[in-house]
Amino acid sequence: MSRVWTIVRKEVIHILRDPRTLGLVIILPVMMLVLLGYAVSADVEDIPMAVADLSKTDASRRFVERFPASGFFMITHSVESEEQMIQLIDEGVVRSGMLIPEDFGRKVTTGGSSPLVVFVDGSNPSVAQTAQLAAETISQAASQEILVQRLSATPLGNEIKLPIDVRLRFLYNPDMRRMNFMIPGLVAVILQVQTLLLTAFAIVREREQGTLEQLIVTPIRSWELMLGKILPYVVVALLNIAMTVGVGYLWFGVDVAGSITLLFTLSLVFLLGSLGMGILISNISRTQMQAMYLASFIMMPSFILSGMLFPRDNMPWLAYYAGFLLPVTYFLEIVRGVMLKGVGFQYLWPWVWPMALFSVVVFFLSVFLFRKRIS
Repeated sequence: MSRVWTIVRKEVIHILRDPRTLGLVIILPVMMLVLLGYAVSADVEDIPMAVADLSKTDASRRFVERFPASGFFMITHSVESEEQMIQLIDEGVVRSGMLIPEDFGRKVTTGGSSPLVVFVDGSNPSVAQTAQLAAETISQAASQEILVQRLSATPLGNEIKLPIDVRLRFLYNPDMRRMNFMIPGLVAVILQVQTLLLTAFAIVREREQGTLEQLIVTPIRSWELMLGKILPYVVVALLNIAMTVGVGYLWFGVDVAGSITLLFTLSLVFLLGSLGMGILISNISRTQMQAMYLASFIMMPSFILSGMLFPRDNMPWLAYYAGFLLPVTYFLEIVRGVMLKGVGFQYLWPWVWPMALFSVVVFFLSVFLFRKRIS
């Protein structure tokens, strides 16, 4: 271990001699978490809406009031015709519009059925889908209430009950905050990106600076060199985990429901594999530019295929199984399991053992490739 400690001390000195890079290493993950947390995790709400209420009755006004009360819509304009409403949508002033016909109040109060049109700007699919689901839910709730009122007015009204009474119970995230889902994912992916960039240049930098030959002639084994180069960055990465989890709690209100000790222990397993992947990239690269491109080749799929942004169950089979080749896919399930569900090791084991196997294989593969280079 004395030889490993020598390499560790060398890497620590190299890090401390560049305080600007050290500052970026510590501050950049927190900045990325804050920026991406707001950019990626923002829930769709307060969709601007224009209303053309041609009925102008109590029934139409009560129905319109349901939309801003839901939190999904914000009525910003009241217009007198369909043409004015379409013009506002075309100009991008509003994202949705509602046209209430003149006979809406009469038909609703006399037992009839009144068609009602909600216009949605489909140029942004995410906003459009949210507006569609919210408008349909509000309309169904209003129709159900009106139907119950009509039936209650009949002689058998007191005996009428809805045939199905669905009551939803949301586990782990009862407020349905999208931020609670995204922040743990961002912690994992940001950690993946940083560890790759930190170590992808470790060996190739020595080669470009001409100091690799000095390491070759020293009485040190390949695995000792690899381990010595990884350990300092493990400490830095663990510090970043503590900072990002702390910012997630203090800034975004995302608490850790499970064991902090378990989270850091399993993070250590992930870090060894992720840092080992960076060392592997550094081994097979001749220049730092090649190392950067190879690291980018891994980072981009980490955002898309790991399940951070899109559910993996809905992916095509090729993309679904390709995600299993990324350690961050397993780590995402672990982080969300600990932070959101508060589950223990026995429930996380199906995700832990592939990640641990990957870490061991990548580390020994990087040792093997380095051994062949110095033979």
